[in-house]
Amino acid sequence: MTDPSLSSAPQKTPEPATPPSTPTVVMDAPESKAPRRALQLWMHRISVFLFVLISAVTGVLLIILPWTPEWTDNYLLLSLPALRNVVSNGFFRGIISGLGLLNIWIGFWEALHYHEHP
Repeated sequence: MTDPSLSSAPQKTPEPATPPSTPTVVMDAPESKAPRRALQLWMHRISVFLFVLISAVTGVLLIILPWTPEWTDNYLLLSLPALRNVVSNGFFRGIISGLGLLNIWIGFWEALHYHEHP
């Protein structure tokens, strides 16, 4: 017979029972969060600025455009006379101008109530 101590296969030793380890949480260093936070802040500022700008421009166009000749004298309305009568009505033009005022008011309200989160 062969001696078990001379065999070439390594023998397995039983591992001691260890309690399950708690997962380690790797926290980002404050230095790595600062650029990301600054980027988010500037993206928020730019989005609010663009919202206010688009609201103001759209509102001005909706106030002025219904009262110009281009409002009723365009290619689409020349082929649809019934729609042209509705669009050229003063009440309809006033509603569109009122929507323009509402649009401007919403944009400036957003600008006045803008605040940054710490």
